[in-house]
Amino acid sequence: MMLLKKGMSALFALCATFGVAHAEDWKPRHVVNVIVHTGPGAGADAFARAVINVIEQEKLSTARFVVVNKTGGGSTNAINYLASKEGDDNTLGVYASNWTTDYLVQKDATTSLQSLTPIANMIFEPALIMVRADSKFKSLKDFIDAAKAEPNKLKQAGGTPLGRDAMLRHILVASTGAQWPLVSFPSGGERLSAILGGHVDTLVMDGSEVGDFLSSGKLRALAQVSDEKVPTFPADVPTVREAGYDIRIPLQPRGIVAPPKMSPEAADYYRKLFAKAVETPAWKKYVEDTRVQTNFIAGDDLASFFGTVADNTRAALKSADIPVLR
Repeated sequence: MMLLKKGMSALFALCATFGVAHAEDWKPRHVVNVIVHTGPGAGADAFARAVINVIEQEKLSTARFVVVNKTGGGSTNAINYLASKEGDDNTLGVYASNWTTDYLVQKDATTSLQSLTPIANMIFEPALIMVRADSKFKSLKDFIDAAKAEPNKLKQAGGTPLGRDAMLRHILVASTGAQWPLVSFPSGGERLSAILGGHVDTLVMDGSEVGDFLSSGKLRALAQVSDEKVPTFPADVPTVREAGYDIRIPLQPRGIVAPPKMSPEAADYYRKLFAKAVETPAWKKYVEDTRVQTNFIAGDDLASFFGTVADNTRAALKSADIPVLR
């Protein structure tokens, strides 16, 4: 009996050791699909490709990461698709602010960020309110005043109907009484073409998307969409609040989530992978080139962050008189 007990103890110890080793050794066995809600070239797509480039350049993983564009319904098609991959350890998604907004206001958006597996928030992405360099508008006030004087004459190029740019428009319209329409385009490139071609009057875009046009003098910034001035933005460009509009600024977090019920081993692998990524020289160059701000949040802290974002977004929607369903 004693020998049997010792044998069983040894077997349990071996199994436990094997289990720990197996968990630590887990890595993707197939291609990892990275789901984004935008078309090629737009913010989420560009971010996903930049992160993959860092992983490949720094040789952080032997897996092959592939961007899969799931457009339609704002973020709805992408997030619902991700939810349908329950338990899949080889699928990730790139979220943005509208993954929260759409869930709060769209009937068909049945999946919340909180129901997915939190992996890592990686950046906060500030934005700029832009006009063409030869625009008659020299300040945000100039634009707002003109939109009040001639309602619905001016046009704003935008992305999804409830993306950060659209949310900012809703809030400014509600707080100022000005009126101008949002013209949606599926990609960042098309938005830029629209403003450079004179088909729209303004757009709100991430610094990573407009940097070259700003530095070349083709576009000009009226205001920074951030709570505080961003060091990598032009110093003479005020924040929206500094420009005279004391409104709730919609944040643009970007990061990684996974399907519900991803295995703990896989989730841990990806969290460690992205934690390594933001410490690399390639990542630091990406941050410098694109004017984004690293803000790494992972695991349970990220789950709490999603709750805070949902509460703040709900308040912003109500302040803009947008009906909230959830």
